Amino acid sequence: MKLQLISLVKRNCKVFFKDKGVFFPSLLSPLILLFLFIAFLGNVYRDSVRSVAEGFELSGGLVESIASGWLVSSLVSVCAVTIAFTANTVMVQDKVSGVRDDFLVSPVSERTLALSYFIATYLVTALMCFVALGAGFIYMAAAGWHLSAPDFFLAVADLLLLILFGTALSSIICSFVRSQGGVTAIEATVSAAYGFICGAYMPLSSLTSWLRDLLMFLPGTYGTGLLHLHLMGGAIDAMAEEGIPYAVIEGMKRGFDCTLEFFGSAVPVWACYLVLAAAGAILLGVCVALNFRHGRKG
Repeated sequence: MKLQLISLVKRNCKVFFKDKGVFFPSLLSPLILLFLFIAFLGNVYRDSVRSVAEGFELSGGLVESIASGWLVSSLVSVCAVTIAFTANTVMVQDKVSGVRDDFLVSPVSERTLALSYFIATYLVTALMCFVALGAGFIYMAAAGWHLSAPDFFLAVADLLLLILFGTALSSIICSFVRSQGGVTAIEATVSAAYGFICGAYMPLSSLTSWLRDLLMFLPGTYGTGLLHLHLMGGAIDAMAEEGIPYAVIEGMKRGFDCTLEFFGSAVPVWACYLVLAAAGAILLGVCVALNFRHGRKG
């Protein structure tokens, strides 16, 4: 089974990378999105930073550093989920073409096949996301680097957990999709909506209270918040070196979702990790349950 699984994972990854019409757009879209964020939304976020610190003078370099941390954390948090749906097109294509049925008449169990799709989707999504994160780090370094070593590695851990969540979610949804058009429609819907409902495109603090409280029930919100904290936190804390009061710094963290609030109470960092990890584990359990229920049926 182990050799079968490894072979299937390799095969699924190769199929994805050989489809240039899917691979290159998936690779380039985060980089294009980063450029568009910088070009069209950079000034908006810089102005937002200055407005939160209204009455206090921030150096241009610090404003750039905070804004770049927001842009990069927003980008990779969205990619961790949206790219997972794109990577799962291999599973859907195999259903449509009949390749999946061919595998199931061989000595390959459906559970092994499903696990191979899951692992391949995770690996492909992780590769794409870390390319985007690497490009983001280059941008952050150019804007002004305030990222400590612990925050660097915690941001990587945040992204890995969020990719697990995105992979499990997309695997469950795509397991019910039987056509290429269906998965394309789902990709478009998720790409259009997810960034808004996870707090990536605009801070939750800018939303109405009822909507903000509603979105706090979604696990992806906590993953985005963790990335905001670890990619922006160092730059926001550096405000103290410019004489900015502690209350303003804390207000900046709340305003840019580095500190999340659930019905008015601050959510501890450990609780954010717990929610995200539990959501990933539960969704993974659902994936396993679905495959045990189906057994070897097509």
